[in-house]
Amino acid sequence: MARPLSEDLRIRVIQAVEGGMSRRAAAERFGISPASAVRFVREWRESGTKRAKRQGGDRRSHRIEAHREFILSAVDAKPDLTLEEIAKMLEGERAASFAPSSIWRFLDRHAITFKKKPARRRAG
Repeated sequence: MARPLSEDLRIRVIQAVEGGMSRRAAAERFGISPASAVRFVREWRESGTKRAKRQGGDRRSHRIEAHREFILSAVDAKPDLTLEEIAKMLEGERAASFAPSSIWRFLDRHAITFKKKPARRRAG
């Protein structure tokens, strides 16, 4: 992932725009994209911040974590539930729609695995 542009550069672009230069001209002067200059100035005018926002990381798991107890109790009651079955249960009983991949990441985060028993392995 690319690193954010420095705060010093952001400040210089904002000062140039506030000094009367257009965003596009400031972008060309400092060697950045016009879209970046527009974002820098918009963020500064809306929130007063000149720092880059945090990059990466999980921003959505709180949705499925709200159903944590429901999912874990369902898996405890019936350990061989499929991801699709869990998704249908959530949609039917909780009116919450999740993709099977989201449910898989939830289960992985909580160290819940479904290991096949050695007796079920094919001979060969």
